Amino acid sequence: MKKSLVLFTALTALSSAISVAYANEGMWMPQQLPAIAKQLKAAGLKLDPASLTKLTEFPMGAIVSLGGCSASFVSDQGLVITNHHCAYDSIARNSTPERNYLANGFLTKTMADELPASPGSRVFVTKDVKDVSSKIISPEVAKLVGKARVDAIEKNEKALVAECEKDVGHRCNVYPYYGGLEYYLIKQLEIKDVRLVHAPAEGVGKFGGDTDNWMWPRHTGDYSFLRAYVSKDGKSAEFSKDNVPYKPTHYLRLAKEGVKEGDFVMVTGYPGRTNRHRLPSEVAYTFDWNYPAYVKASGEQLAVIERETKDSPDKKLKYAGMVAGVNNYYKNRQGMLDSYAGSDLLARKQKEHADLKTWINADAGRKQMYAADIDAIEKLISERDAENRRDFLLAYSSPRLLGSARSMYRLANESTKPDAERKSGFQTRDLPRFKAGVAAVDRSYDETVDKALVLNFMTKYAAQASEDRNANFDAAVGIKDGMKEADIKALLDAMYAGSKLAIKEERAPWLERKPDDFKASNDSFIKAAVAMYDESLKREARDEEMAGKIQQAYANYMKAKIAFMNSKGQAVYPDANSTLRVTFGKVAGRPYGVDGTSWTAFTSLHGIEKKATGTGEFNAPQNQLDAIKSSKYGADSKYYDAKLKSVPVNFMATLDITGGNSGSAALNAKGELVGLAFDGTLDSIISDWDFNDANTRDIQVDLRYVLWEMKNVDKADNLLKELRVE
Repeated sequence: MKKSLVLFTALTALSSAISVAYANEGMWMPQQLPAIAKQLKAAGLKLDPASLTKLTEFPMGAIVSLGGCSASFVSDQGLVITNHHCAYDSIARNSTPERNYLANGFLTKTMADELPASPGSRVFVTKDVKDVSSKIISPEVAKLVGKARVDAIEKNEKALVAECEKDVGHRCNVYPYYGGLEYYLIKQLEIKDVRLVHAPAEGVGKFGGDTDNWMWPRHTGDYSFLRAYVSKDGKSAEFSKDNVPYKPTHYLRLAKEGVKEGDFVMVTGYPGRTNRHRLPSEVAYTFDWNYPAYVKASGEQLAVIERETKDSPDKKLKYAGMVAGVNNYYKNRQGMLDSYAGSDLLARKQKEHADLKTWINADAGRKQMYAADIDAIEKLISERDAENRRDFLLAYSSPRLLGSARSMYRLANESTKPDAERKSGFQTRDLPRFKAGVAAVDRSYDETVDKALVLNFMTKYAAQASEDRNANFDAAVGIKDGMKEADIKALLDAMYAGSKLAIKEERAPWLERKPDDFKASNDSFIKAAVAMYDESLKREARDEEMAGKIQQAYANYMKAKIAFMNSKGQAVYPDANSTLRVTFGKVAGRPYGVDGTSWTAFTSLHGIEKKATGTGEFNAPQNQLDAIKSSKYGADSKYYDAKLKSVPVNFMATLDITGGNSGSAALNAKGELVGLAFDGTLDSIISDWDFNDANTRDIQVDLRYVLWEMKNVDKADNLLKELRVE
C-alpha cells in the first residue's frame, strides 16, 4: 500500500454538478472536495482541498470511527478524543456503586491504570476507498430481479470483502450510495484493544442532561479520552497486558488560538443516516406514523426503566447507557415532529416529485429509461412500510435473551457451511461481535427490568388482532387470542425461569455448539429460537424478494433524480451512510431562537455557575464551581476570551451534521482542532430530511473549555503534557 492513498478526485458524471447556492449544506465524500475547491477557499479554508482526499495524510489520517461515533487521534501514543456520551457506556460498565466513575469522573495517571472500554469497542482507521459499482452490479447482476438480485449482490460483496480482508487486522465493507446506484469498498484498520483514559464527572460531561439536550444555550463538557492499543509488532490484537499504544502516522494538533464568530470551521467524521432523497410517501409514513409510534414507545421504555431501577444503584448503572441512548432519540424524534408540524416539507417533496415525473415524461428517451421504475418504487415502498408498521410492536416484545438465542442458533446453522456461503453477519469475521455481545450482557442486563419492558409491550402486541401479529412468534412464545396482562406475566415468568442464558458461564458455550445441541436443549429461550427458525428463514426470503425489487427500482429512481437535479445546476451529494464525510461552514449564532430570543455563538463559564443547582441534571461538581470562582471566570487563564469575559464553553456553527458525527473533530482553516461536535438545535434536527440553511446550527464543545477543565478541575497534567499543552 502506498504511503499516501489519493482517492479518486474525479466525480462520477451523475454527481458532478455543484451548486454554490447551498453554502453550508452537504456531507461531502472526501473525493468530491476538489470539485468544490472554490467554495472551500471562499469560505476560508487555508489547506489545499485536494489534500483532504488523502486519507493517510494530514489531517484525514487522524480521523477515526468508533462504529457509531466519530473521534480523532491527538497524540503519537494512540490517544483518542471523542464525546463523553460516546464513551458513556464504557464509563458506566467500569463503574460500580462503590467506584462510580460515571458520577465522579475517571482519570488515569499512568497507562497501566487505563481500563478496557466496553466489550466490542473499536477504533476504525479508514485506509482506502474504492468505487466497486461495476463489480457489485455486474452485467449479469443487472439482469436479475428480486431475491436472486439480492443474493448475487451479497455474493459479490462478500468476495470483495474477503479479498480485502486478506490484509489481516483490517475490516472491509461495501457501502451503497445514492440508493444503491453506486457502491464503494471501504478498508479500515480495526483496532480491537480500546481503553478508557479520562472522562470528566457526569456533572460536566452531561451537564444539563436531557433538559438541555438539543437546546441552546448549552454548557456541556461533552468530551472524553480513549487510547488505541496494538500488539508489539504494531498489528491489530485483542486486549492484552502486553499490547502497546498504537502510533498513528498523523494526529491532530491543538489550535493555539480559539475560533471567533464568523471564522471558517469544518467537521470531519462519520455521519450516520440522512434522508434527503426520500420519496414523499416515505416522508408521510415517517412523520405521520413511524416517529409518533417511536416517541410513544420510547417514553414507555424510559418510564418502565425508571420504575424498575429507582431503588437500585446497580440496576441504574446497568441501564445508564440504554437510558442515555433512548432519551437522545426520544427528544430527537419529538423535535423533528414539532418542526414537521409547522412546515411544508411534505408539500414541497410532493411538488419536487411531481416536477421530476413531469421532466421524465417530457422526453421519450427519459420516459422509457425511468418511468416504469418510478411507478414501481412508489408501490414497493408502500408495501414495505405497511409491513414495518405491522411489525412495530413485535420488535419491542421479544426478551433480550431470546434475541441472543436466535442469533446464536442462526450462527450454529450458518457455521455448518463453507465461510463464503454463510449469510453476511454470520461469517468467521463476525465472531468477535458475537463474543462481545455475550460479554456485554453481564453489565447491561437485569432480568426484572427486561421482563418489565417485555411485559409492557407484549401486552399491547397480544391485544392486536391475530392477522396483525406474527403467528410464528406467537406459537413459539405461547401467545393466544384474548390473553390479558396477568396471563402474559405468567407466561413470561415461566419463560425467564426456564432459561439459564442470563448466566455468563451457561451462555458463552452456546457460541461453539452445533444445531443438534440447540434442538436437544430444554432451555426455554433456546427452544423458542429453534421453533421460530424455519419460518423466519421463509420470512427472510420473502423480505429479500422485495428488497431486490426495491434496490433495482430505487437505484434507477436516484439516477433520474440526479440527472434532474444536475439539469438545474444543483448539488448532488449522497445521503449520509456512516462513511467518512466532510462538512464546512462558519461559527455563527442565530438572529432568532425557538424562544424568540437572539442566540449568540458562544456560551461561557458564567452560564455554568448560573445554571448549577447542585442536584440532578445541573449538578456541576463543587471543585469545578470553586475553580470558576477562584479563577474569576478564567481571567487568569490563557483560555480566557476578553469579549466573553470568561472561558468559552460551547459554540454554534453552520455545519451540516447528524447522528454519528458525535465526537467529530471541529477544525479551523489550518486543520487544527478547535472543538468537538456533539449536538444540534432542536428546531434544526429535521435537517436529516430537509436542510434549512437559515436554521441549521450544530453545537461544539470548545477546546479551550476542555483544556481549562483538565488543568483547573481534573488536574490531568499528565494528559496535558502528552497533548503538548504548554
